[in-house]
Amino acid sequence: MSLRPRFLPLRSRLRGLPPSVVDIVLTVAVLAAQSAPFVFSKPMPGAPPWTVAEYLPVLGASLPLLWRRRAPVSCLVVVALSMGVYSLFDPLQPPQPIWYGSLVAMYTVAEKSPPRRRFGAVAFILLGFLIQTGPVATSRGVVLWAGAYAMGRAAAIRQAYAVSLEVRAEQLERQRVLEAERAEARERARIARDMHDILAHAVSLMVVQAEAGPVVVRSDPDRAEQAFDAIASAGRDAMSQLRRMLGILKEPEAPLDPQPTLARVPELVAAVSSTGPPVTLTVSGKPLPIHPDLDVAAYRVVQESLTNVVKHARATSAAVTIGWEDDTLVITVTDDGPGIGPARKHGTSGMSGPGGPGEGNGLIGIRERAAAYGGSASFGRAAGGGGFQVSVRFPLTGAVRAG
Repeated sequence: MSLRPRFLPLRSRLRGLPPSVVDIVLTVAVLAAQSAPFVFSKPMPGAPPWTVAEYLPVLGASLPLLWRRRAPVSCLVVVALSMGVYSLFDPLQPPQPIWYGSLVAMYTVAEKSPPRRRFGAVAFILLGFLIQTGPVATSRGVVLWAGAYAMGRAAAIRQAYAVSLEVRAEQLERQRVLEAERAEARERARIARDMHDILAHAVSLMVVQAEAGPVVVRSDPDRAEQAFDAIASAGRDAMSQLRRMLGILKEPEAPLDPQPTLARVPELVAAVSSTGPPVTLTVSGKPLPIHPDLDVAAYRVVQESLTNVVKHARATSAAVTIGWEDDTLVITVTDDGPGIGPARKHGTSGMSGPGGPGEGNGLIGIRERAAAYGGSASFGRAAGGGGFQVSVRFPLTGAVRAG
């Protein structure tokens, strides 16, 4: 059984101590270690007792560690000078096996100081040792000081790496939050477009039938009954789709009815034809499997286009064309109502609205749906100079094909 896990809480507590407390404890430990020769050694027979003056350099080589973080180079210089002063006394004084204070000071310089000050401090120490003790005696000190310097640099590199990891983690977290906010904004925009399409389509059909019902209620009761049935059907369909959307918001994992896709365009065309101007549907090319989200977006384009026909076009007929080409899905909705301006790309038309000159909320939604799948949309006068035409092109790339 390993004893390592038992020491982890102690290590965590030590790392959590304030730096000032760590420095005080370290200074006391170094002072005790460097004072030990005066306690456990005795002067040689006939030699005078050790004096306070001989002990003072020990204090000079220990106490500066208290400010080693604030002035690491100054701390090292004071410790080194104290060591030099100590060696000037009578050689019969107690020898210091290891100057621990100098090793701690060198470690701190290597960890905390910039390169120029580090190199200057190291050169000063080496020169002092060489002058005072000579090359042979210097070798042992060089090994110890080099080890302390290497440990300090390793600690500095480790701390820098830890800081870089923290910065990277913060950047990734900010990026994750930003992406989540963008995804949330896109989802809100998508829900807003869907609700607009659903409500605008249903309400437009209901308004047309509600206006026609009173006109024929006495002269043609059967037609009036059909108008009221169409109103009820449009309302039920709108409620069903709205319940589905609200269900996604309330319970994302709850079982829901499928969203309408291109497969339901014939139903949509029939519903509009029964309540508004006659609409024809033409499908060309071989239908291809596409991504479900694109399938829904294509249906919404047709739905919103027909809603504009009912609400704004004052048309007597309309045509929906769905063209499957090799790499493009082309949807075109044309009516024979009063023409409104030349065709313009990227979602502008002769209809007024908040999206810019001649651009309504519905056309903005169509343009955004097309752009979301890398497609394009054009709105304007139909070929031949009459009516209004909506044309949307979806590229059938690998990103939108099914599977």
